[in-house]
Order: sequence, then structure tokens, then C-alpha cells
Amino acid sequence: MKFQELNISDEIKKAVKDLGYEEATPIQEKSIPAIMEGKDVIGFSQTGSGKTASFGIPAIELVDMTMNKKLNQVLILCPTRELALQAAEELRKFAKYIKGLNVVSIFGGQNIERQFKHLREGSHIVVGTPGRVMDHIRRKSLKLEQLKMVVLDEADEMLNMGFREDIETILKDTSDDRQTILFSATMPKEILDITNNYQKNPELIKIKNKQMTVDSIEQRFYLVDKNKKKSATALLLRYYRPKLAIIFCNTKRMVDELVDFLGKNKFLAQGLHGDVKQQQRTNVMNQFKKGTFNILVATDVAARGIDVNNLDIVINYDLPEDNEYYVHRIGRTGRAGNEGKSFTLIDGRRELEDLRYIERYAKCEIIESKLPTVDEIKTQDYQRNINRLKKFMDKHNSSNQKEIVEMLIEEGYSLEKITLALMDMMNRKNNDYSGLSDVKPLVIVRKERKNNGIGRKNKAVKNRRTENGKQTEKGRKNRYNRKNSEVEKIKYNSKSDESGKNRRKKENGEAQNINRKFTEKNNKKSETNKRKNRQKSHKNFVK
Repeated sequence: MKFQELNISDEIKKAVKDLGYEEATPIQEKSIPAIMEGKDVIGFSQTGSGKTASFGIPAIELVDMTMNKKLNQVLILCPTRELALQAAEELRKFAKYIKGLNVVSIFGGQNIERQFKHLREGSHIVVGTPGRVMDHIRRKSLKLEQLKMVVLDEADEMLNMGFREDIETILKDTSDDRQTILFSATMPKEILDITNNYQKNPELIKIKNKQMTVDSIEQRFYLVDKNKKKSATALLLRYYRPKLAIIFCNTKRMVDELVDFLGKNKFLAQGLHGDVKQQQRTNVMNQFKKGTFNILVATDVAARGIDVNNLDIVINYDLPEDNEYYVHRIGRTGRAGNEGKSFTLIDGRRELEDLRYIERYAKCEIIESKLPTVDEIKTQDYQRNINRLKKFMDKHNSSNQKEIVEMLIEEGYSLEKITLALMDMMNRKNNDYSGLSDVKPLVIVRKERKNNGIGRKNKAVKNRRTENGKQTEKGRKNRYNRKNSEVEKIKYNSKSDESGKNRRKKENGEAQNINRKFTEKNNKKSETNKRKNRQKSHKNFVK
């Protein structure tokens, strides 16, 4: 369905057209009409499906511009500041031609006095994180009595981050007549509790794509020793020379360490994680989009809300702890018809097994590859320089440099020698291999196992010993063999000089003697202490 066919205002249709959107995504096509009708909605859809427009457009349409703008009409809750900022920006774009409509974003790490000011001036739609929204409610700078709609964006993520109590407090403080919209990727019990307690006959809208990753993304993995992952990352970056790349790590510490390593090896890299202040985050993202630096190292939470269309490469330095995070990560490349590349570093058998679970979950193929060598990088650079030279010669007339070449020839230099010298100069200027070293692939002896098609759980797999919760045939055999060996051991021991009974009797007797001696010693010590205490108390009494 085209956006122009939806029952939305001409102003929003015009704004949507300016953004280049023509066809509504499946989640937008089903959600927008349902929300416009005033229904409570539960929306399930994967990342990149256009959820913000699904609730953002109806939210804007719901706003009554005749009401006092100091009475907030829509509240949108997001799990992270990045998502809140992104959602607010998108809503402003949709409301481009609606004069006077105010969208205010509130989240931690931002100047709270500025937020006070914006809220006092008035806002029709407030977008924020649960923690900061609660802060403003306590300070009475945010009033919810007149709210018409509450939106929970990525509700499952907010619950995972421990915001359940805040969410429920916020919903309790709003009118029972409000419209409640919930978008989530999964359906845990906590979500069901919220829908049962705070929604009225919600309409369930579920969009499930057969393939979670797109064909335009080339997905590869590399077996690398844990201590060689930094060097492996450097090899990939030097070989492919991405214009823009994101590297994902699971911890803040690893982000900082990798940024430091890349900086020392003359890569332009910056880090993004939970400890980075909001102002710095905004500056880092603006610089990244402008191309001031081309490599962003980030954690999953910090990277939420990052929207860059011309991203060449995504590197999973650490394997994500959640299957869905893999889809989130690589989905940032290969956009807008561009080809993208995704590289994952695997440092052991367990991670290799987890990667196979991800394959089944995402319904994709991740190909094992060998890391480029330093020699291969040099060859690639030489070929790249030759291509650059050819393009330059085809596009430019270098007649003004002819005199220099003629002068060199007159001085006795051959044309071949001049060309070789220029090529060498170009290579030395653009290529520095000092920080690179070859990385040998990690050898993993693969065990054959039955594949029953069961994907791993969203959380990290706790028991890899079984395929379906039951013990495998191999496991049963091992257990049986262990039992038999223990039986044999007992039989062998029973054939010793002393019978089992006599041995146990002797051992018990020895144990009793030891216990008796220990008890006597403790009793003696206790009596000595008591005597000393009595003497001490007597002296104090006399004094």
C-alpha cells in the first residue's frame, strides 16, 4: 500500500513524500489504520521495519492543536537515549508542515535545565527514557493527566534493562481513557502482564519475515585466537579499506582497548558506550556521519538508534550474546540498495556452535573465510593504486606536467624509471604496513553432531551438552561407562588385604580418635579462656 492511500492528513503525506517514502511497510500498513481508529495495539516486527512511523504518524494525527500546548498529549517511551533522540527527530520530520506542533525529547546525560525550559514552553509530544521521565514526574515538571496516548517502543528491551517498575508507575499515573501502543520484538511474560493490566482489547499485529538478513549483505566468519583478534581486525580494515565501518564489542572495556589499539596503528576510530556522556555521543555520531573518522567501535546498547545509510562493513569483534542482536548489528549495512559486508570473529568451538544457532535463527548462511595476509594486502594496495592511476589518466589532461617528464628524460632518466619511481612514491605515501602482522587461523577439530534445527535461546546457551533438553546418546554412553568404571574400582578395592567392612571400621575408628582428641583440646582451651576471663573480671571488680 502506498502512503498516499492511507487515511492521513495532506501535511503528513507531503512530509513523507519529501523523505522519499512511497510504499508503506507491512507493519505500517496494518498499524497506522488500527491506531488511527483509537485501538490499543501490540506490534511485533523486526528491526528496520519502520516502527517509528507506525506509531509516530498516528500520534501526530491525534494531537489537538487547539488545546493548550502545555498539556502534554502523547508520551513515547524508548529504552535508550539514542532511540529517544532518533524517534523525536523522525517525528519532527513527519510534522514538518504542521505549524506549531512541538516534540520534546528528555533523557539522561542531557542538560536538565534545558529540558525544564522546553517543557515549560509546552510540548504536544514528549519522547523520553523511563528513568528521565520518572525524574520529571517527581519534580512535577512533566504532567500526564491529559495524555491521550502512551507508546512503549521496544518494550522488551526496556524490561530487560530493568525499567518495569518505572513503566508501570508511569502508566498508573495516566488516565484510564488513554490509548496504549506497545511495540516489541519478543513476547516475554512481563510483556503479557503489562498488556493484561494496562491495555483494553489490544489488536495484535505480527509481522514476521522469512529471511531476517538481506541478500545484499555478504556474511563471513573467521576462526581467530582470542589474543589475536585485534590484529585480525586491523588486517580486515586494511584489506577492505571501508569508507564507514562499525565494530561491535560486548563490553565497555573492550571498546576502549580496541579504539586505543586502532589509534596506535593509524586508523581513525572512536568509541561509543554507556559511559560516554550524551554531548560527546552526539558529537561522535555527527563526526562519523560526516566522515571525520571512519571506524566506530560500540556496544549494542550504545549503537541503538544509529542510522547510517552508506555503511560498508560491520565487524562482530565479539559474538553477540543474543541471536537478535546479530540481526540488529548487520542490518546497519547493505541499506538503500548498497552492498554490505559483515565479518564475525570466532575464538573457539563454543562460539562456533553459537554461530550455527544464529544461522538457523536468522535463516542465513555465514561463510567461513581466511584472513588476508600482509602480502595479500600489499598486492591489493598495488592494484588499487594502478586503478587509481588509470582513472586519473582517463579523466585528466596532464600536459602541464609534461615539461617535468621531458626534463627528467634529458637528464638521463628513462621513462620506465620515472614511472616506477612515481608508483613507489604513491605506494609509500598511502600504505604503511608497520602495524600489521599475519594471523594464523585457529584450528578447531569439529565434532559431528545431529542438527535438529533448533535455534539457541535468546539468552546465552547454558547447556550445550544436549540438543533438545534431553541427554544425547553419547552423553548416556559416557555416563554408563563412568558408572561401570566406578563399579570395577569398588570391586578391585574389595579384593585388598583388608575387607571393605574392616577397612571402613578401621577408618571410622581413626576418625573417632581424631574427633575425640580435637574435642578434648577444644574443651581444655575453653576452660583456660573461662578461667582467664573470670580473673580479669575479678580484678576489674576490685578496682
